Amino acid sequence: MNQTAWSSEFARRFARHSDELKWLYCELYHSDMQAYDYFVSMLYRAYESRPEALKQIDRDREANPDWYKGHDLVGMLMYVNAFAGTLKGVQNKLDYIQDCGVNYLHLMPILESPEGRSDGGYAVSDFRKVQPELGTMKDLSNLCTDCHDHGIAVCLDFVMNHTSEDHEWAKRARAGDPEYQRRYFFYDSWEIPNAYEQTVPQVFPTTAPGNFSWCAEANKVVMTTFWPYQWDLNYANPTVFNDMTDNMLFLCNQGIDVIRLDATPYIWKALGTTCRNLKQVHTLVRMMRMACEIVCPGTLLLGEIVMEPSKVVPYFGTVEKPECHLLYNVTTMASTWHTVATRDVRLLRHQLGQVFALPKMYTFLNYLRCHDDIGWGLDYEFLNQFSQTEAPHKKYLNDYFTGKWPGSPSRGELYNDDPRLQDARLCGTTASLCGLQTALASGDPAAIERALTLDIMLHAYMLTLSGIPVLYAGDEIGQLNDDAYHADPLKAEDSRYIHRGDMNWDNAQKRTEPDAVESRIFGSITRLEALRAAHRVFDGSADVWLLETGNDSVLGIGRYKDGEKLLALFNFSDEAQIVALNENEPCYDLWTGEDRSGRIVDVPAGDFAWIMWK
Repeated sequence: MNQTAWSSEFARRFARHSDELKWLYCELYHSDMQAYDYFVSMLYRAYESRPEALKQIDRDREANPDWYKGHDLVGMLMYVNAFAGTLKGVQNKLDYIQDCGVNYLHLMPILESPEGRSDGGYAVSDFRKVQPELGTMKDLSNLCTDCHDHGIAVCLDFVMNHTSEDHEWAKRARAGDPEYQRRYFFYDSWEIPNAYEQTVPQVFPTTAPGNFSWCAEANKVVMTTFWPYQWDLNYANPTVFNDMTDNMLFLCNQGIDVIRLDATPYIWKALGTTCRNLKQVHTLVRMMRMACEIVCPGTLLLGEIVMEPSKVVPYFGTVEKPECHLLYNVTTMASTWHTVATRDVRLLRHQLGQVFALPKMYTFLNYLRCHDDIGWGLDYEFLNQFSQTEAPHKKYLNDYFTGKWPGSPSRGELYNDDPRLQDARLCGTTASLCGLQTALASGDPAAIERALTLDIMLHAYMLTLSGIPVLYAGDEIGQLNDDAYHADPLKAEDSRYIHRGDMNWDNAQKRTEPDAVESRIFGSITRLEALRAAHRVFDGSADVWLLETGNDSVLGIGRYKDGEKLLALFNFSDEAQIVALNENEPCYDLWTGEDRSGRIVDVPAGDFAWIMWK
């Protein structure tokens, strides 16, 4: 490793991290200097191969490290095949994406994975190849370049906990190569796996029970935390960390701006533990953060930690030793839908209070729907004081959102239903969960209006929160459930496909037709986005607090920044509500532009109000 040949830029960045990086690496990998030297040389190769255009983006973002913390980023999450068929197809739709007000594009897994054994692309067989039907790595690079020209950042999933059983490493391990078996967790008998099972929870107890599978070809047991075709990687082996970090940086060098670290809490395993959130996980993520800051400092790390807030927040790291730049606001999403079903904002207030109390430097992604199911990981200790116990409450929520509860307009489907534990999760598009599917089927204008109002209110609420709001592609036109997935043998057993349907481009064309449902939703969301971008009160550094509304059906959020003050009210009930804010300053309605009193505010059923200081 000839450091004298390094470029001054790389040397400067490396010097800032070298002491900590070496210390952490040697502590984790028992002072394996050969592995460490290889890791450092790999970082320089990645830097050297990084295109100059991306290096310029790095420099610009180094000069403005908070570039993602403002109030102008709006994300969109999509499956490439469902949205536009191929990566080139997405490239051809960038004008539409810009029309949506979107400048942060999250492409769901696109790397090569075996059909029917991929868990939606999360079983990667080659980290350097795109799924052939979607395009090539060159197509991805071209899309990223075009996105950058349009002012759009690109996010991509990096599945780091496991590989497909069809990955080259797995093939060699299956064939008996001990070097590659050490990259996974192979055991000659069930003795140690059974010991793990005593403390390790199951991710899919009904559809993929257990954390291990028998590999007949190797005549051994292999760890498979998620599905039998997803083999857990052994990050206690430095070769795994070195090569996986190399794979990540390869994707960054294609132009990816945000790396979503999939299943982050699971990546370190230790017998006698839950194999979740172990301290070594934070060491690994911290080293990956430093690797990015050395090679591609314009790249952000987004941690996927689908757990309660106390487990999520540590993945931000500290001011001195940061880990992830971004995390998902998971609990808020679940608490929001709980509030839709109960019309009671007390849990949501409680949960948002915890988020608002966090340092402003923490940046969350906020969303109403994601590609997965809605899991009811709510704060039941808090709910118990209102006589809402876990099992019956989960059943109520699932009954409500599947339309079984009398009077419910929602139309979702259960996922991973476990009748014994009554622990099913929920799937469905935002519009269908808001009742639009039922309303359109009935042709009832009042029901359609209620569903549209709720849908728009929820988006206004999401855009009021600090952080980066993310739309699920199709939500901007009120796309409904795709019930046709039942007829596809590769999808029928996975109800998550109900909200992963193909983009309805005929309906998208209606976004400019004045009387169309699609136009109402599209116009409202894009206008909300424009207002958010235009007012500094929505900035991530703004002061944010909960308003006392005196009403358990109305959520109130206050925001203040540089002389701008916003009082936002969200009515989750079926009736109009009057809220006394007692604001004596002259105010106006940011949404309508009309003068409005800040003392007594009337909020229609299922609607919202953005009251601004004049």
